[in-house]
Amino acid sequence: MHFAHPLPWWLALLLAVAVGALAFVEYRRPLAPLAPAQRGVLATLRVVALAALAIFMCRPIVLLPPVNASGALVPVLVDVSRSMRLADANGEARVTRAASLLKTAMLPQLSRQFSTALYAVGDGVTPAAVDSLRADARRSELAASLARVRDQYRGQRVAGIVLLSDGGETGTDAAEAAAGHGPPIFTVGIGSADAPRDREILGITAGDAKLDHASVDLRVSAVSSGFGRAPFPLRVLANGRVVETRRIVPPADGSPVDAVFTVSPEPLTPTVFTADIPSDPAETVVENNARSVLVNPAGRKRRILIIEGAPGFEHSFMKRALSLDPGLEVDAVTRKGRNADGQATFFVQAGAGRAAALTSGFPARREDLYAYDALVIANVEGDFFTRAQLTMAADFVAERGGGLLVLGGRSFAQRGLIGTPLEPVLPVELDARHFAGVRVPADLTSGRSAPNQLVVTADGASHSIMRLGASEEETRAKWAALPALAALTPLGQPRPGASILAIASSPEGGVVPVVAVQKYGQGRSMIFGGEASWRWRMLAASTDRSHEVFWRQAARWLSASAPDPVSVTMPDALEPGDIASLDIVARDGSFAPVADARVTATMSIDGGAAQPLSPRKADAAGHFAAGFEPKAAGLYRFRVEAARGNTTLGSTERTVSVGGRDREFADPRLNEGFLRRLARDSGGRYVRASDAARILPLIDDSAKQRAEPEQRDVWQRPWAIALVIGLLCAEWTLRRRWGLR
Repeated sequence: MHFAHPLPWWLALLLAVAVGALAFVEYRRPLAPLAPAQRGVLATLRVVALAALAIFMCRPIVLLPPVNASGALVPVLVDVSRSMRLADANGEARVTRAASLLKTAMLPQLSRQFSTALYAVGDGVTPAAVDSLRADARRSELAASLARVRDQYRGQRVAGIVLLSDGGETGTDAAEAAAGHGPPIFTVGIGSADAPRDREILGITAGDAKLDHASVDLRVSAVSSGFGRAPFPLRVLANGRVVETRRIVPPADGSPVDAVFTVSPEPLTPTVFTADIPSDPAETVVENNARSVLVNPAGRKRRILIIEGAPGFEHSFMKRALSLDPGLEVDAVTRKGRNADGQATFFVQAGAGRAAALTSGFPARREDLYAYDALVIANVEGDFFTRAQLTMAADFVAERGGGLLVLGGRSFAQRGLIGTPLEPVLPVELDARHFAGVRVPADLTSGRSAPNQLVVTADGASHSIMRLGASEEETRAKWAALPALAALTPLGQPRPGASILAIASSPEGGVVPVVAVQKYGQGRSMIFGGEASWRWRMLAASTDRSHEVFWRQAARWLSASAPDPVSVTMPDALEPGDIASLDIVARDGSFAPVADARVTATMSIDGGAAQPLSPRKADAAGHFAAGFEPKAAGLYRFRVEAARGNTTLGSTERTVSVGGRDREFADPRLNEGFLRRLARDSGGRYVRASDAARILPLIDDSAKQRAEPEQRDVWQRPWAIALVIGLLCAEWTLRRRWGLR
């Protein structure tokens, strides 16, 4: 026995003396004559009652032997997701093997010592019977199911939880199920850990749009296991129509293969591209032979603002190239001289309603600048801009999410942008004194025919800005065939995270970055360090479109990430039954969040009737969220509108594809690693299906190791209170009988 609130020895001694003194004083001179024996009895009752009361106030706790685990509860969970249909468990389907183990070995053994409860887990947790187990759940939410079972039996005697599964978790991580205190989890692996005969599409992604026939690159990753190096066909379909088929030869059995397909999406409607491997009769799994990705149309035109330091061939040719792009809307401000008062004058070419904001050469308000998606500063001295304007331009990239391109020797001359708010936005160092050349592999610089000849780097050959051909080799060849630039601007080293897309050797022999890009804040930035790119148009063949394609692709890349005032983000890889959220941001013309915005949202499925959603305010100002749960595969189109009072802030549309992949059959092997971590982190054990009979002794041993003596608080027992009351009543009764009051 021990005390929850023990007293120091000196305080316990002082309390004992006080109790004895109190009883002695009470009965030393009673009002009625008492015999010594009577006084002794009454004093003893008083001392015992007060001592018991003092002891109980210190909360004595009694330790009892541990309770036997026999009779405790053992919930048994069986994975009934669709991956349990695979017939790789000793020739049986996984769910059939699990049911056989339960019926013949596990449940009879466990029932002799414990109380069992059987549950089917997949999309949720439901009570089940062995004979009714069917592998038809769309997903394997194993961790979430274990957490629900723990909560259900919290406070009860649970010796352990048994899980029979292939470990194909498609929900949260195992850490959620193993976190906190609870009964240990004993996992039984069902299926084979060896790779089955299977061909699988591992992934498909769509790159940035290229200008050549409005095409995009689809990168497809596939793997063939169990077939050796036997070739297989890999197809790409657009909205169900086959657009290209290739014969793929794996480098080795089970080695992933990457392929790039150049495709042309629909210009006005979403296009679903599917990578597909026709099923082979020998395959164990055919559900993972296809994956899809959605490519949305460009939507609204992207708006570009060009600020030119003076008229010139470079900017004229660039503006002409951009104006030919139907997806771009170009405004230009050209400095043409000074008036009689010595003030700069400008030639403004802009759309209706925007020219007035550009008469001073640069937008005066954030709302006017933020109406654009990309800003081009071409041959403008750094001291032309005020510091407030440069700060606004930097915020345009970092906060608004716009794009910035700086080109022309005057823009970098005389350290004009060094030390300004715009300097860190650019992807290279601007201080030419620290320039030591850009280090590149020798193979990129070999074969250059002349100084100032542009050479594409490894990053540039695959980047949407530089792509001129259908392959990286063709892109490099086309750039190598173009005329050399007239001059180069000596720029410094690339910043961390920046990418050098093209280089050139200067007449002095150094290597200079010509095209460099980086992401900065919410937006993107780019420098062009060459002079007279119009040579690619005038000195090349009349049919060569390289100059036009390069500048249009650069403008598209810079402006692609700029969001609208009302923007929407949501997960891309959704499956039926997922619980998803439409995250909405409402901003005003200066892109400041609007906390009191009125937001409405609708959802339509495959062109059907629009269904209203209920956006709610999120924690951050101007942020809203609308939850939805797609029930079936298809194209889901969302439309969001926002307003403040009677002022419309904007609207946006977003289409997502649901069911483009099946997570349940991704890597269909038995995932022993997941099941081992799940058991280890919870204090349980993992066994293979062949060793399922070991579960009973493992649970019994675990229960004995975890058993602790039972602690009982004496003060909370009824007899403790009865003892104090009984002693006080006995004293009071004897006092009355012996003439005391």
